Amino acid sequence: MSKRILSHWQRQVLADLGAIANAFPGDVEMIGKFRLDRSQSMRFRLRLRTADMPRVFGGLPLGEQEEFVVTVGASDLTPPRIEVDHLRFLHHAHVLQGHRLCLYLDPSREWDPIGGFGSFIDRLVDWLGEAASGRFDAQTALYHAVGGVLHATPGAPTVVVRSPLPSGKRAHHGWLVARTPHRFDLLLDRRPVLERADHVPIVVLDADLPFGAGTNFRTFLRTVDAPYHGKLTPGVHLRGRIDTGLSATVLTVLGASAIRKADGTAQRLIIAVPHPTGDSPHLIAASIPASGADHLRGLIRSNRKSSSMICVDPAEIDPTTSLEWWQVSDERREVTIRRDSARPVTAYTGKTVHVWGCGGLGSWIAEYVVRAGAKRVILCDPGVISGGLLVRQNFVEADVGSTKVEALARRLRAISDTVEVTASDAMMPGEGDLAEVDLIIDATVSIAISRVLDGLAAALEQRPVLAQVATDARTGTLGAMTVSMPPLRVGPLTIDREAGKQIAKDGTYEAFHALWRPSTSGDEIIPTRGCSTPTFHGSAADMAGVAGSLTSILGAHLGAGTAVSGTHLISLPHGEAGPLRTFVPALSPPAGPLPADETM
Repeated sequence: MSKRILSHWQRQVLADLGAIANAFPGDVEMIGKFRLDRSQSMRFRLRLRTADMPRVFGGLPLGEQEEFVVTVGASDLTPPRIEVDHLRFLHHAHVLQGHRLCLYLDPSREWDPIGGFGSFIDRLVDWLGEAASGRFDAQTALYHAVGGVLHATPGAPTVVVRSPLPSGKRAHHGWLVARTPHRFDLLLDRRPVLERADHVPIVVLDADLPFGAGTNFRTFLRTVDAPYHGKLTPGVHLRGRIDTGLSATVLTVLGASAIRKADGTAQRLIIAVPHPTGDSPHLIAASIPASGADHLRGLIRSNRKSSSMICVDPAEIDPTTSLEWWQVSDERREVTIRRDSARPVTAYTGKTVHVWGCGGLGSWIAEYVVRAGAKRVILCDPGVISGGLLVRQNFVEADVGSTKVEALARRLRAISDTVEVTASDAMMPGEGDLAEVDLIIDATVSIAISRVLDGLAAALEQRPVLAQVATDARTGTLGAMTVSMPPLRVGPLTIDREAGKQIAKDGTYEAFHALWRPSTSGDEIIPTRGCSTPTFHGSAADMAGVAGSLTSILGAHLGAGTAVSGTHLISLPHGEAGPLRTFVPALSPPAGPLPADETM
């Protein structure tokens, strides 16, 4: 048996605490002595003077002094843990299970051990001040509805939820559909194609579960009936109804689902827990293993000898029946905010977008547009994937030999369940496919395609936004994007060439001059021996960087609210030109058409 000794970090904590107590006598002190447990964690009681902290009605109910239990691990990689041994703080934001204080929402970013235990004390004092003043938002408290703890058994699958729950009913039907060994989707309507869907009841509780939902089936049922069971002490504020007998309803709906399944089959349950601040309930998912589900089926069959009703006494449940908690990826719009909601790419949400050319830039742009929430994407490219393209294009080894559009379509569909992807192995779709399009992005670097887009801009009264993107041949670190927005009747090719004339006169942007000049010897490469088409240099990092920047800039165009056309030029920070960016607004249309033999 190894001897329990203090670590360097724990010794530092004690030294820091002693220095603080000496500097602020009566304000901070350790009560009694510390002790080390079997896990080498050090625990001690800490007393703080809190009499001078401002208070408001509804804030954390502080006394003249408060005592805390501090747990310090052997390493300073994580902050100390702090708890109280009473329930006066129950139901307050960022108080977990009534006793643990959540001082750090993200310890990896908020905890810096360089400040020692003194920085932890400062954090605690600030936290108590915020809590007593009622400045915490209970809406953002971590998993507040189930005691502030995440219910997820290690290694258990995840349930993805996207549909809002119907209101006004105690229980609902649901179906779990296995997408992968580690993911299930929750559906609220059983579709004919889902023959292998697993029925799962959804039960709505009366009140939140301030101490969590239990660790096994028996304790869960008891907790449903009495969320405060064994926890009641004077001064504890109760919320919701107590001893509702809801466990009988849970067993009835569970039994009705389980009895229709074969023996040896597990039984799942979705629990909707009301949030203390109202709005949509918090969802947790439980799985009763096959042995426990068989036990429930046996009770139902036994009880049916006296009644046709499904009726199970909670007291009959085997106390050893385990419960596995599945993590819930709750993606309902009413409870989830997209991480890109404040970024320019939100302009692509719900849009129909064409991407013509699925190579160095187009293959990356298509992915970014789908991740941003585009409703429909049409891909056009006649090319087939070879191994050499993997260096810079958005494909993988398994795609070699496939057409670019089919391989990219597979990837885009794997990114989003909701996007509709159409793949065409032509350079551009037919005229009939150009209706109801919000945006066309041309990444072909084809003069013929450019002429088509100029024709669309001139001919169509109601037309989509047109954008052309390109990079330089020598480094792949420069990016050019020309945008033509309605009602302008001039297309990207015309706008681009006018911009080139202006850039050529400005020495500040000499690095971009090459975008309008024919490639010189050495700018391009011949990727394979023989009759191989010259192509530009560039890595996947270069292409993704240029494509990502241009996608965001184009999103800003779409979401600006005003129709601005012109040419954007960018240079990646690591490129020879360094970080550069400029915009050349589109000029008035020239008097006549461009010469037919003019080149880009």
